[in-house]
Amino acid sequence: MSASSTASVSDTIARPTITAVERQVRALCERHAARLPFHGWHHVSFVRDKAAEFAAGNGSDVAVVETAALVHDVNYLVRRNSTAAAGSGLRLSILAAAGVGPEVAHWIDAIVDEAEMRTRHRDITLESQALSDADTLFKALPVTPVVLAHRYLAENGVSLRELADKIVGEQRDPHDEGFYFYSPAAAAAYSRWATANLTLWQCIQESLDDPTVERLLTAVA
Repeated sequence: MSASSTASVSDTIARPTITAVERQVRALCERHAARLPFHGWHHVSFVRDKAAEFAAGNGSDVAVVETAALVHDVNYLVRRNSTAAAGSGLRLSILAAAGVGPEVAHWIDAIVDEAEMRTRHRDITLESQALSDADTLFKALPVTPVVLAHRYLAENGVSLRELADKIVGEQRDPHDEGFYFYSPAAAAAYSRWATANLTLWQCIQESLDDPTVERLLTAVA
């Protein structure tokens, strides 16, 4: 949706509608909690809160961004270790059941796709920027590799090397090219965390090439 059409539908999602979306997504997360140790309700609610904050800061449609955050990771209910696009059908179904009109629902679906870490670029829309910053912040939190990384491995059935390669491969260029965070406030507050997190995963990559470390991990697996 273009910037001009954004203005025409701004704030068309009423609070009861957002609540209806939240109710559905939370119920799904709770029902499938065993399948979502990383991308469960704890993740969704964090991203929703921060995305709304960043949307208010960059002048984008807060209601649309908040709703997009609620449905941004439903792809993990559709297929393990999948891209955001895999959740499009379920996402649109949830939005329709909550009363979100087709035009806005497809806009939200596009925001989710555009905000995805692996494909995002410098010039994504403001709504996508707000969602991306919130989701990226969750990845960059200092506690995430300590408390949650093992949950990602279990949820998605990937190895530590695969996760390290994914993180470094997807995040190094946005970090080095200066759009890891789009919001200047987010960049000022959290870039140190992001740099430390990326450095940690680069070190993990390097350590996994050491045969002694490989033997250690095999012994404790």
